[in-house]
Amino acid sequence: MHFTVDIKAPKELVWKVLWEDAYFRGWSSIFAEGSYAISDWKEGSKIQFIDPGSQSGMSSVIEKSILNEFMSFKHITEIKDGKEQPLPNWSGAHENYTLKENDGTTTLIVDLDAMDEYKDMFEDKFPKALERVKILAEPQKAI
Repeated sequence: MHFTVDIKAPKELVWKVLWEDAYFRGWSSIFAEGSYAISDWKEGSKIQFIDPGSQSGMSSVIEKSILNEFMSFKHITEIKDGKEQPLPNWSGAHENYTLKENDGTTTLIVDLDAMDEYKDMFEDKFPKALERVKILAEPQKAI
C-alpha cells in the first residue's frame, strides 16, 4: 500500500513529529486511542507498537533508519494481551516512511505490506493519520 502527503515544513520537523513520543502519540492515536511505541528508535533495535486499551499491537525491528530521511520497520510478531505471538501471515512485512524535501515542503511517503484483512482499515486510517502529522508539523497561522 502507498500513501503520501505534502507538508509545508522542513523534513527535520516532520521527522520529529513522526518519531518523538508526544507527537507520535498524537498522530498514531488515529489507529488506536492512546497508542504508543516502546523503543530507543535506533537502527537494529526492537520496537513495540502498543494499543493500551487492549494491550495488543505489533513487535517489530527498526531495519533501517536514516535521520530525517527514511525509517523502515520489519514486523515480526503480534502482541495480544501483552504477550508476543507468532504472526505467520505477516512476519517479515515492512512499513517504510520516506521524507523528501523540496523548497520548504516535505513529501512524506508511506509504503507498507498489508494483509488483505487490514487493507480497508489502512485505507481509512492512514490518510487521516498523515493529515494529523501535517497538522502537527505545519506552522500555525495567526487568526
